[in-house]
Amino acid sequence: MRDLVYTGFMSLDGVVDSPGGPEEGHRSGGWVVKDLEFVPEAWSLKGEELADTTALMFGRRSYEAFAPFWPGSEDHAAYKDLPKYVVSATLSGDALVDGWGPTTILRSTDDVAALKNGDGGAIFIHGSAELARRLSGAGLIDRYHLLVFPTLLGAGKSLFGRADRDKQMLRLRESQTYRNGILKLVYDVER
Repeated sequence: MRDLVYTGFMSLDGVVDSPGGPEEGHRSGGWVVKDLEFVPEAWSLKGEELADTTALMFGRRSYEAFAPFWPGSEDHAAYKDLPKYVVSATLSGDALVDGWGPTTILRSTDDVAALKNGDGGAIFIHGSAELARRLSGAGLIDRYHLLVFPTLLGAGKSLFGRADRDKQMLRLRESQTYRNGILKLVYDVER
């Protein structure tokens, strides 16, 4: 069975919307790089993840946001040839980007569950808050890698839904604080 890992940036009030820039839609877009001292070790989690990543998974909107940029990005070169999975009921095959490794469209949560039950290593979900909420609700996420930023955004997409559900316990695997206020949290989902 493969692990499904969500990795992302989160504000202290739980917002994951538009961390990279205003073009992503949030009025405070780019909040991971604005008004905060750059501390290289705070970003070490991203490098550590590379050793475990055997495939990437995106929702349609995150795929459409990343696909034009990541294939040519030096920062994301290690991801270029990895298999990618896009979970979408509407994305067509001709919308997939060439030259960014093999890409498969999964049409449902059941397709994700079948992929998870196959052989292979960890699949990392980048961005894709709506997809992560749906997969979490279906009990498919195994681990969370979060960098929590010392900022309050007030509104925006949240990683975790607000619907009433059964309690889900997480076990802290690793944590680290950095002098700029970023907090690294790695949680395993208890089953």
